[in-house]
Amino acid sequence: MCKDCNYTIHGAQHHFGWDNSLTPAVRAEPGSTILFHCLDSSAGQFSAKSTVAEVSTLDFSKVNPVSGPIYIEGAMPGDALKVTIDSFAPSGWGWTANIPGFGLLADQFDDPALHIWSYDSTSLAPALYGKHARVPLKPFAGTIGCAPAAMGLHSVVPPRRVGGNLDIRDLAAGTTLYLPIEVAGALFSVGDTHAAQGDGEVCGTAIESPMDVVLTLDLIKGANLKTPRFTTPGPVTNHLDAKGYEVTTGIGPDLMSGARDAVSAMIDHLCATRGLSAVDAYMLVSTCGDLRISEIVDMPNWVVSFYFPRAVFE
Repeated sequence: MCKDCNYTIHGAQHHFGWDNSLTPAVRAEPGSTILFHCLDSSAGQFSAKSTVAEVSTLDFSKVNPVSGPIYIEGAMPGDALKVTIDSFAPSGWGWTANIPGFGLLADQFDDPALHIWSYDSTSLAPALYGKHARVPLKPFAGTIGCAPAAMGLHSVVPPRRVGGNLDIRDLAAGTTLYLPIEVAGALFSVGDTHAAQGDGEVCGTAIESPMDVVLTLDLIKGANLKTPRFTTPGPVTNHLDAKGYEVTTGIGPDLMSGARDAVSAMIDHLCATRGLSAVDAYMLVSTCGDLRISEIVDMPNWVVSFYFPRAVFE
């Protein structure tokens, strides 16, 4: 329960895809604080008892459910929605999968794989992966946004200028997010909650985990934002920095190829030094390793680096 919340959006009040013709779950005044019960990104197709066989039967038409939509009174196109991310109440379990055909290295990993996580939802102590790896947790909502102006049903998978499946790890508690509004009422929704993710979410999944989210939604008239922006309350990698990093690079004229090369090199490194299978390393780095553009001005070659936190093993 949230005694300071004006409204509660239950897990059953979810939808798949963006559609500005959807009936709002709630009509709220600007400044309202709302508790959202968010499903995991499989919409309950996976559970804490799931096995790898279930990955092959995943129904992609029912992924990334978002709770809402919320109609904000007075919101009009050209305004911005100010989203204050108050808190998360994680469930204590989650999953990470290699889904064939999906992910940065989909051509290298053809077989399904699944890891079920169990973590302390109160202390948020690092979650055990295998026998030795422990992944630091940082809950956030991967999908958070407003309905687009274009009519009809639109997939929730690609991000948009009004937000959506942004998968930005730093949209965590304490962050303030500003979203462009394209339709009357904004029609805001949120979901795809994660217990942890690396920048890039390279295998296509993070620690996908159902949880409750408390947000305050306010309105900035006439902001005319082109794309989302956000402000963090402080440092964003304290949970990862303590032991330093192992870093691999990809160098060449194409940033996507550079990203693939950097991640592939890290997978090879972890297999050689930690005895992980390639697919286990791939899923692990997706939950805690960060892709960064290190250099993009020294033509014709750019540098992409992949940072893996040593704290996971130390």
